[in-house]
Amino acid sequence: MNHMASRSNIESLPDDCVSKILSHTSPLEACRFSLVSPRLGSCADSDTVWRSFLPSDYKDIISRAVSPFTLNFSSYKQLYHALCHPLLIDQGNKSFKLDKSSGKKSYIISARELSIAWSSDPMMWSWKPIPESRFAEAAELRIVSWLEIEGKIRTRILTPNTTYAAYLIMNVCHRAYGLDSAPSQVAVTIGNKVHRGRAYLGHKDENKRKMETLFYGNRTEVLRNAVLQGEGIRVPSKREDGWTEIELGEFFSGESESDEEIKMSVREVGYQLKGGLVLEGIEVRPKT
Repeated sequence: MNHMASRSNIESLPDDCVSKILSHTSPLEACRFSLVSPRLGSCADSDTVWRSFLPSDYKDIISRAVSPFTLNFSSYKQLYHALCHPLLIDQGNKSFKLDKSSGKKSYIISARELSIAWSSDPMMWSWKPIPESRFAEAAELRIVSWLEIEGKIRTRILTPNTTYAAYLIMNVCHRAYGLDSAPSQVAVTIGNKVHRGRAYLGHKDENKRKMETLFYGNRTEVLRNAVLQGEGIRVPSKREDGWTEIELGEFFSGESESDEEIKMSVREVGYQLKGGLVLEGIEVRPKT
């Protein structure tokens, strides 16, 4: 009875009032509301509602798209849903996307946009196209003993008042070595706040254990067992796009006028030779 009375009350309001009310909800709630009745569905689909769900800088984002003509739309709702699919921006060096349910922003920074120690040395890193990559090229680690990767992003381009996490997007090729010998130091820094952790960049199988024992004795196994006695050692997890990811840390984006620099890093300087890491980039997305 209360539900019917509530529906009757809102249907008595003018369409522009209903649309204004819905513009203060969320994309998910607006979609649910559109199923109540044809008239309310029309209000829920209005430009007033869906314009409010778009980020304030959506025009700037569209202007930076590699292929803006792929964003053909006749309503703000269509534009919103188009931006819920990955959009290459900034000469193809970043990917942008909105979360479909909340409208919050996420970015993937390509490997080319990251600071990677020794990345300009072709003996240590190889840059090449990868079929599964969203970018023109990815970076494959050939051999280094000092692994250091850092990415940066500013809070002003993110959704305000949102907890974000940063993820290293990577794969490990079949000839990889040294990536699972010791954990890397991972960190996310904003101002004077640092969120630190440790992570293995690869999983070790039995054949690799035997080979490393032949080359290095039991030194790497002793080190691995020592660190595993602690807590929070991260390992790669599968993504839906065929890559794997490791969480580097999290941060809070702050108010809309905030403009702080976020530094995201991976560092392993144990002087153990390593190779076979295929780097796609770093993703910054809302924490779920």
